[in-house]
Amino acid sequence: MATLSLPGVGYGIRYEYGLFFQAIEQGAQVEHPDTWLRYGNPWEVPRPELLFLVRFGGRTVHATDPSGRLRVEWVDTHDVFAMAFDTPVPGYNTGTVNNLRLWSARATRDFSLRHFNEGNYFKAVEQKTESEKLSKVLYPDDSTLIGRELRLKQQYFFVSASLQDILQQFLEAQEPFGRFPERVAIQLNDTHPAIAIPELMRLLLDVHGLEWDPAWDITRRTFAYTNHTLMPEALETWPVDLFERVLPRHLQIIYEINHRFLEQVRRAHPGDDARLARMSIVGEEGGRRIRMANLAIVGSHHVNGVSRLHSDLMRQQVFADFHALRPEAFVNITNGVTPRRWLHHANPGLASLITGQIGPDWVSDLGGLTHLAPQAERPEFRARFLDVKRENKQRLKRLIRERTGVDVNEDSMFDVQVKRIHEYKRQLLNVLHVVTRYNRIREGRLDGMVPRTVIISGKAAPGYWFAKLIIRLIHGVADVVNHDPAVGDMLKLVFIPNYNVSNAEWIIPACDLSEQISTAGTEASGTGNMKLALNGALTIGTLDGANIEMRREVGDANMFIFGMTARQAAECRASGYNPWQAYECNAELRQALDMIAGGAFSPDEPSRFRSVFDRLTAEGDPFLLLADYASYLACQARVDALYRQPGEWARCAVLNVAGMGVFSSDRTVFEYARLIWDVTPVATPPPGAARRQRR
Repeated sequence: MATLSLPGVGYGIRYEYGLFFQAIEQGAQVEHPDTWLRYGNPWEVPRPELLFLVRFGGRTVHATDPSGRLRVEWVDTHDVFAMAFDTPVPGYNTGTVNNLRLWSARATRDFSLRHFNEGNYFKAVEQKTESEKLSKVLYPDDSTLIGRELRLKQQYFFVSASLQDILQQFLEAQEPFGRFPERVAIQLNDTHPAIAIPELMRLLLDVHGLEWDPAWDITRRTFAYTNHTLMPEALETWPVDLFERVLPRHLQIIYEINHRFLEQVRRAHPGDDARLARMSIVGEEGGRRIRMANLAIVGSHHVNGVSRLHSDLMRQQVFADFHALRPEAFVNITNGVTPRRWLHHANPGLASLITGQIGPDWVSDLGGLTHLAPQAERPEFRARFLDVKRENKQRLKRLIRERTGVDVNEDSMFDVQVKRIHEYKRQLLNVLHVVTRYNRIREGRLDGMVPRTVIISGKAAPGYWFAKLIIRLIHGVADVVNHDPAVGDMLKLVFIPNYNVSNAEWIIPACDLSEQISTAGTEASGTGNMKLALNGALTIGTLDGANIEMRREVGDANMFIFGMTARQAAECRASGYNPWQAYECNAELRQALDMIAGGAFSPDEPSRFRSVFDRLTAEGDPFLLLADYASYLACQARVDALYRQPGEWARCAVLNVAGMGVFSSDRTVFEYARLIWDVTPVATPPPGAARRQRR
């Protein structure tokens, strides 16, 4: 936004600890605190004068204000202060500086002198400790009731502080509330901040005295909602009893929003009780729960997905009822990545090579990369391109040796899958290919095969035991493959621990082959695919997320597509998919699965990975790995064939870079500004203009 000179403020929590530091011990993920603030943060500006009171718990009572109007008061609450920390965010080559404002939790009373004097030292700081845990840890484990309550409190904490801050700034302009949506646009980044909708209603109703209808009109015209995933477990819901205990006033407001909304649905679709049940903000299945995605849609003027396929699936499947009611509210804005971070900074060798051919303007106008396409036909440019790639691979080789102790061959193909560890992203399919490849090497079937280094990196959520088992399986397979003298440099499997932005800046520029192999219809967009292609990697993937749009831009001949489409995957499930058929009909697949189940990769505990086998067979293979296995292996053979022709590989890689201009975050943000926020750039002098004027 700053680079585009768009006025904007980012809000969030100033976490004391990040997600977690991932260590690998005996092949297993172990989480350690990520103490990113240990040495302070020189870029932030503490704002102790900016404090907002955030309340939890308590109860509501009805009271009459001086004008005789009946209003609701929220009383007997547990209160916490939110203190602001500001980080200036300058645009690239512009005079615009936007602000990132993060909230840190502070106790309303730091210290109890009475308890201290009584010798009860823990009690003396109890309130401070309880209050400040709200900004302690990013994404606390929500597999327990205490963890879920903390998550809800965190979400409300930063939302309430942010809205109070926004309202305070608006009121300083002394404009009527009716103009609030003309001055303020708020984008809800997935459902985590969706509690902002009832919170703005509470502030307008209970604090500023508005009536329901104008307050709701202001709220609806202010908020927009970006959905980032269609996975059912990610469509956030909260038990009503938890809401009632933590945010009783907001539960009342949600009930009223839901009542009025369902009346609207009932008028549009009389007698359709099933539709009412699906669209209700309050779900009744498995106990009463608040559906935050439904709340976000009802309370927003626009809803967008983050790739064309994702947005289509939103309209046609997950949110079809809402789309039928308000089709004009649903739009698509495909994700993008910043070329400043992911090429100009992370890959200076390639950035310099590109600038030498087409000039530097591509850094702020990525569409200019199209001018690079003719260079793909020049052998000397392709050779220089491959030289840069090899230098990046040598750098990554050193990191791999340092972090894992594995020595890899920089002349092998670097086959990379870096992303969160999750079943739908199908790291397991990658592992099945590695095991099959290993078996072929052991059997001497090397025809057409090129040396490969398969690199996987990513974190599993602490409570996601199966994802953590996948990490352990990767290490089990790697331990066998990497120590088998019959394999040598023909195949290596490496897991780089603690995947984060810093490590990504080493891995992504060195990648030859980008694995984007999620089950079609499950990945909303993906941005790793964009970063890797922007750095000259060829993609092997399904027609999922933004892969579809990437294929259109870079050309079908310059990607490796395999597997079922989203429609075919849905039809496969609907027809009664039986993974045992694939298991019985494919000898190589059966061999790989039997090795996993039989302890070939866990000799100290032969049954360790039996549940992986069961998940892919008896439990139905929910993400269709076995259904796509044969297509995936055939596609990998095409990858080998092209890699044996370095000039042709380089040609395709250069065309991938040249075709990535549309996937700039600048384009993405500009579309938000035009389609949703109705905001235009603010004219600012370029850097140094004021200094030149003084001279």
